[in-house]
Amino acid sequence: MVFITWLLFVTVSEKTIVVHFTEKAPAIDGHIEDVWAQADSAYDFIQHYPYENEKPTERTVVYVLQDHDNLYFAFRCYADSLEPVFHLTKSEDWVAVGIDPFNCKTMGYYFLLNGSGIFDDGWVLDDGRTKDGSWDGVWYQAIAKYDDRYEVEMKIPFKTIRYKEDLTTWGVQFERYIEKNQEDQYWTEVLQIDGDLVSRWGTLANMNPQSRGYYFEFYPEAYTRIDRYWYAEDDSIDFTPSISLNAKWDITPQATFNATVYPDFAQIESDPFTLNLGRYPIYLDERRPFFLEGKDVFRMSDFGEGKGFFDALEIFYSRKVGRSMNGDAVPIITGAKLTNKTEDFNIGVLGALTDEYSCGDSLVEPDCGFGVVRAQQRLFGNSNVGILASGAMTDPDNYNYAIGLDGVYRKRANQFIIQGALSNNRGKYGWAVNSGFFGLLGSILTISRVELISDSFDVTDIGFVPWAGQKQAMLLSGPFKQWRTGFMSNLYAAPGVYAIQEAGDTNWSIIGLIEINPNTRSGWGCDLSLYCGPYYEADTHYTYRSICLSTWGRLFDQHVDFGGEYTYTYNYWRGFLAYRGIGWLAYNYALEQHVSIGMSSNLWVEWDTLGSILAITPRVRPNINVRFSARMNLQMFSELVMATPGSDIPETELQSNRFGVLFSWNFLPKSWLYIAFNDYRMQGGQGSLEPQYQIGAIKAKYLLYF
Repeated sequence: MVFITWLLFVTVSEKTIVVHFTEKAPAIDGHIEDVWAQADSAYDFIQHYPYENEKPTERTVVYVLQDHDNLYFAFRCYADSLEPVFHLTKSEDWVAVGIDPFNCKTMGYYFLLNGSGIFDDGWVLDDGRTKDGSWDGVWYQAIAKYDDRYEVEMKIPFKTIRYKEDLTTWGVQFERYIEKNQEDQYWTEVLQIDGDLVSRWGTLANMNPQSRGYYFEFYPEAYTRIDRYWYAEDDSIDFTPSISLNAKWDITPQATFNATVYPDFAQIESDPFTLNLGRYPIYLDERRPFFLEGKDVFRMSDFGEGKGFFDALEIFYSRKVGRSMNGDAVPIITGAKLTNKTEDFNIGVLGALTDEYSCGDSLVEPDCGFGVVRAQQRLFGNSNVGILASGAMTDPDNYNYAIGLDGVYRKRANQFIIQGALSNNRGKYGWAVNSGFFGLLGSILTISRVELISDSFDVTDIGFVPWAGQKQAMLLSGPFKQWRTGFMSNLYAAPGVYAIQEAGDTNWSIIGLIEINPNTRSGWGCDLSLYCGPYYEADTHYTYRSICLSTWGRLFDQHVDFGGEYTYTYNYWRGFLAYRGIGWLAYNYALEQHVSIGMSSNLWVEWDTLGSILAITPRVRPNINVRFSARMNLQMFSELVMATPGSDIPETELQSNRFGVLFSWNFLPKSWLYIAFNDYRMQGGQGSLEPQYQIGAIKAKYLLYF
């Protein structure tokens, strides 16, 4: 009985701030004027990092008001001992607001403003465990610095967000970051093991949005692109102007309809180079605006950021709609989407139609229709269950459908997820089951996962589950130790076991593993993973072993990430067992207020079982970032991929070079101007880099809304 009570109980913060109505709207200029005197305030912040549950170094006070059409926040951030850092090109002080306008305790919005004026917004998902910056809203902000403090004002129009009508209590969270001592403080208690959970936010009381009527968004895009391609027998130049229209209609504060007609989904930036030595394709993130908006609905539940042990069943992968082919994209004729949110129930419907795609005289892709339906019900405060169905059809005999069920139970840091799906690809049926657990019981942190994919499970045309026939299970459990003071912040050390049956093999591979993850209070940390055990793969039986060390921290007040991995495994690129080593480094440094330089690099080394080096492949990507202002930016990069035959370092040759420039200007809310240039060259037959293509583009997006 005690266990059942523990399962059903959800802790709720008792902190409440009352929202008062104002007839006079505050001026959004960074100066907290007299009108704010009538507002209720939040002031008793709690330190989250580096010293959990301690009193903050500096005081913070937040005020809240509303009028008929807007919600207002004001921060007064005192700086009695630590001078705020305002800087355009490096880490700086910032404040953020999170609101849950459905009081659903699982999702919300966040609005963040840096000291330099650079701002960010997005969704908070999975009860706060995932931040998704793809949502872009219309809101207004200002910041001003004084001798002993800085002040921030925000205005969030009610028509910018979705909210439940007649709901008078919303969830709310306030956060402040101090760069000088890397201090993070919240209004409500946030434990380091939990993270900032939406279910534990405070309460905005007396909410009464009074804006009524319809909210329309028209988002025309004008795009001009010039492509020059070099081929063996042809040197062609293509000029492609286009105009597209995206529309959004908020039918009610809870329901939204999106549509697009002949959208231009060309990508200004290319997907980064990745050397793939495994048997499965690499997952690429979605960047296209139509699919980004509302994607919080069309997804199965996940464990959140930093929980890489679990891959959700992705039976709808939006990059299959208008997918890339031969350096081009299958054209999309139109798309439409309807989403509706309530306090306990979310539903979404999406449809899209792609045109046929030909290469020369050959038809590569026929025209195709795509459809997705999602419904999700909230349970036990911050948990939920849902159903997702997706499909694609070119004709009655050429189709691919899938339907999936998922459920997640959450309690503080603990999560349990279970998912199942059925597929039908042209009459071939298959099934998949996926489950995971992340839980802290006392001081023991346990992580586990079970995934079973049948041989016939196939969502090739609509999803991303490429490992059909694979079955795997993982269990990792050990002590998690935290220190309230001192050099160390926390340490996790755990042994575990990993079992996998590769597709097409009847044998199970059993791998022992050890995970060690220490973090210091200064922000430095590392993750050491050791794997070893008998493995069956590609009709080969061998002893798999791997060691991986990833390290991160702050170098000259800037974040640095570096590490390396050694593995003995089957190399699918070369078709035999081989050793490989991988190294990486990523770092950016601010030269001054407006200019920063950076470097990301990788090094792949492969050698056979006799110790002979087969290949060394370095990748170096230097970049320069020039920030003219908070809304105007210029980025330049050059990505160089090299190759060394064997161990003959002097014979290293440059295999390819991709040079890119991107100028972006956010001149009005959600209105952008982009100017881009991309030049790609590869090693030719004469031993020198030969041009492959050059792309120049100008793109403008302008928001009309009323």
